[in-house]
Amino acid sequence: MKTADFDFDLPEDRIALRPADPRDSARLLVVKDGALDDRIIRDLPDFLQPGDALVFNDTRVIPARLSGVRTRPGPEGETLTVAVEATLHHRDAPDVWSAFMKPGKRIKPGDRIRFGQGADAACDLGRLDATVTAKGDDGLITLKFDLSGPALDDAIRAVGVMPLPPYIAAKRPEDDRDRSDYQTVFAEHDGSVAAPTAGLHFTPALLDAIRARGVSTHAVTLHVGAGTFLPVKVEDVAEHRMHSEWGEVSPETAAALNAVHAAGGRIVCVGTTSLRLLESATTETGEIRPFHGDTAIFITPGYRFRAVDVLMTNFHLPKSTLFMLVSAFAGPETMKAAYAHAVDTGYRFYSYGDGSLLFRA
Repeated sequence: MKTADFDFDLPEDRIALRPADPRDSARLLVVKDGALDDRIIRDLPDFLQPGDALVFNDTRVIPARLSGVRTRPGPEGETLTVAVEATLHHRDAPDVWSAFMKPGKRIKPGDRIRFGQGADAACDLGRLDATVTAKGDDGLITLKFDLSGPALDDAIRAVGVMPLPPYIAAKRPEDDRDRSDYQTVFAEHDGSVAAPTAGLHFTPALLDAIRARGVSTHAVTLHVGAGTFLPVKVEDVAEHRMHSEWGEVSPETAAALNAVHAAGGRIVCVGTTSLRLLESATTETGEIRPFHGDTAIFITPGYRFRAVDVLMTNFHLPKSTLFMLVSAFAGPETMKAAYAHAVDTGYRFYSYGDGSLLFRA
């Protein structure tokens, strides 16, 4: 398969810069058996059945974009500085994060990085320091911070900003609204640097309506990494390398979901993150097992789904790994037609955009 096979024309004005208000008033395109049905998010319970299970990602987004300066000793004893920006990707230890940095080419092991508004000041207030310990071929840079554990978490919250996708950040700055807008109603466990965006549509009232329908709800955790923003740069899809992300499916959740399937119910995933995690946790025979660790699963057409029956997800960008995933789930030709319809009828795309409900082909 070629990356160009997953290209389509997306006008710039289709990328949403703010979420719908209220959240469950966004549009919902239902894609089932090749048919398209224009609805809204609060209609979701109409498409669920008693005995189904709704699975959501309870990760919480941290303010993972950090601005600062790189410092390095000069040849004559002076200090050389360059402005830098880091987007945290994966926590490797209590005091270590891997990150994507700009300008990455000017960073090397041994460099000191001073983040925060106090980066150019002598005092420590509002400042966070780290040392570059490694630089990988995959673009990731390893940062060992001077702080560790909860103290590091507090410092990141103090100096960081919400890591809005580049398609939004290029058009407007992050603001206080994003601290709440870019967080789902399910958010519980700190660790993501991007929101599981299908979950942004949910409200307590919608969840009440779903449960009243006889649908059980279950949480899994996948800490979304900054790799979700990276474009696919290779021509051959098979050559693309996914960055790993940490996830967990508890023994209790795995057992409950297996029981749902055994009783004839469907597993309905809220978002590609929960789908990717469940598929990573499922055996070839369809048994969902407890999972605790990293996954770099890359789903493209031809993949045989083992756990998930229905997927609710936002509209993704051309040539992205997520458009490849939904094409695998509902069928490439079906999704091309669905996305053409969405563009033609004014659906809003990406993180703050509208949703789709896909039934597995």
